[in-house]
Amino acid sequence: MRNKQGVIPVQKLRKLCAERVIHSIMPILEDQFQPASLDLRIGNKAYRIRSSFLPMKGRVEDKLKDLFMYEIDLEKNGILEKENIYLIPLIEELNLPGYIQGRTNPKSTTGRLDIFTRVITDYCYRFEDIVFGYTGKLYLEIVTRSFTIMLKPGLSLNQLRLFRGRGILNNSELKSVYKKYLLLYNENNKPIRVEDVKMGDGLFMSINLKKSHNDIIGYKAKKNSAVIDLSRLDFYDALDYWEPLYPPKNDFLILEPEEFYIFSSKERVRVPPGYAAEMTEYDAGSGELRTHYAGFFDSGFGYGALGEVKGTKAVLEVRPHDVPFRIEDGQVFFKIKYEKMLEQPVTYYGMNIGSSYYNQDLSLSKQFKR
Repeated sequence: MRNKQGVIPVQKLRKLCAERVIHSIMPILEDQFQPASLDLRIGNKAYRIRSSFLPMKGRVEDKLKDLFMYEIDLEKNGILEKENIYLIPLIEELNLPGYIQGRTNPKSTTGRLDIFTRVITDYCYRFEDIVFGYTGKLYLEIVTRSFTIMLKPGLSLNQLRLFRGRGILNNSELKSVYKKYLLLYNENNKPIRVEDVKMGDGLFMSINLKKSHNDIIGYKAKKNSAVIDLSRLDFYDALDYWEPLYPPKNDFLILEPEEFYIFSSKERVRVPPGYAAEMTEYDAGSGELRTHYAGFFDSGFGYGALGEVKGTKAVLEVRPHDVPFRIEDGQVFFKIKYEKMLEQPVTYYGMNIGSSYYNQDLSLSKQFKR
């Protein structure tokens, strides 16, 4: 088992918590465990800092002294203003063995609220990546772009995955998995033939601008809306915060620079339980825009336990940069990479574990009324 590579599944994450490889001053809760990841919780203090940073050759706490502006007690008044940079120590800490590394992602809700987050660790030179054998604290950098938000200690804004090596599928392996599990379905719930899929160390997927069940094909964040309390679910009226977008007459839209948009994919994607998947980084060759903030898909997403789910749409969080950008229906917008699980998880996404977006089409975050 030590020589196998892949994402560590939920049953082994529980064991690592019991062995205090993952530990915290507060008990780790059952609802933090996902099939291939663990939700991380924010602590009770936030620090307003002057700039983002990477500690490189030092500890985060030492760098914080140079950038510190003021402290916020999240128990009393956890309001984070737009465009300010904050650093929050997370409750969970790590004591990884030398053969395990980690990676973090924003949770789906975080991305859909246009909250930019990334994890920083001591001596790190890359955001989100946690090196083999890391021992120490985890810190979450937060910039909320569209909305002023309210946070409370214990909320989860991001998630942790642990690996033995990395088992990312190459084109040959991906094609074999695709033929076995039919990873993409079209808008008519029919499987897309492997011969018709664009592959390049992942599956290329496109954006939908066609009419959906309620005519809305996307949303644009409004400016200067009220505070959003992230602990309130199914609470806010979407129209107070979002401008609905409708199918364009000529199958294209022009997106404005530095505005935030929510769209959905044209295809429906599936992640079999023996695998996990991730949207890849922004590709400068495809346009001056960021196409996602939260891009991780847990095992079973759009698949179920036995393949009973015929795919689920991916939700895209889009922010153009610098210049207006024209997009059209069916334009290739992102890529999903698949990787092997170390072993199949005992739970899967949507299996009575509180999965919020298991049957999503075009969905805003769970704070808004459905």
